[in-house]
Amino acid sequence: MAWIDNHCHLRADDDATIVEARAAGVTRLITVGTDLEQSRIAVSVAEANDGVWATAGVHPHDAKQGLDGIAALLDHPKVVAVGEAGLDYYYDHSPRDVQQSMFAAQIALAHTYDLPLVIHTRDAWDDTFRILDREGIPQRTVFHCFTGGPDEASAALARGAFLSISGIVTFKTADDLRAAVVSAPVDRLLVETDSPFLAPIPHRGKPNRPAWVPLVGAAIAALIGRSVTEVEALSWANAAVFYGLDDVHR
Repeated sequence: MAWIDNHCHLRADDDATIVEARAAGVTRLITVGTDLEQSRIAVSVAEANDGVWATAGVHPHDAKQGLDGIAALLDHPKVVAVGEAGLDYYYDHSPRDVQQSMFAAQIALAHTYDLPLVIHTRDAWDDTFRILDREGIPQRTVFHCFTGGPDEASAALARGAFLSISGIVTFKTADDLRAAVVSAPVDRLLVETDSPFLAPIPHRGKPNRPAWVPLVGAAIAALIGRSVTEVEALSWANAAVFYGLDDVHR
């Protein structure tokens, strides 16, 4: 068994990062698109590396760029999800009405292409759930870098979603998140780095890397009273099912 980093952002020249991850037992990586250019880079990295897959989508920060070109990437065999898509009212880098329309449009793409949906939401829980309920939540949906508490976790889980847990779970201020992790069924948890962001303790403040997924997994294991080996196996199985990787070897 090994680890899957189900959400990271690899650059075109990140060969050494991938090698380092494999040496640390992180043998599958999902590199995530945030706009058309970054989605194309994600696809090219996935094409060039066994055990790496890509998503294609537009982050709420970049919603004002629109979705032109994204759909053309979704038929690629190494593209396994739409996103990351959603709402971010903390920064408001794109107008909220534009964020909402682009989020709804990407939900529609997930339905059309029968792909999982990767959601980014920050300070926008009510509108996120409202749009999902209106548009119909895709059968496979994950709240990446989940930062809510038990109430938000319950609402997401009630809609059939997965929760992806990042290095934030190791931060001293993340008590609500830790409570949410404890409350969640283990078959609905995924593990991520969101690298190069949000390095876990003891590396906080440094550029994050997929090789540090086991640190996040160990923190989850301590919280839920499971061994690290169990969390490794569970997160591997959950991600394989979520992204449809059970029968693939690349």
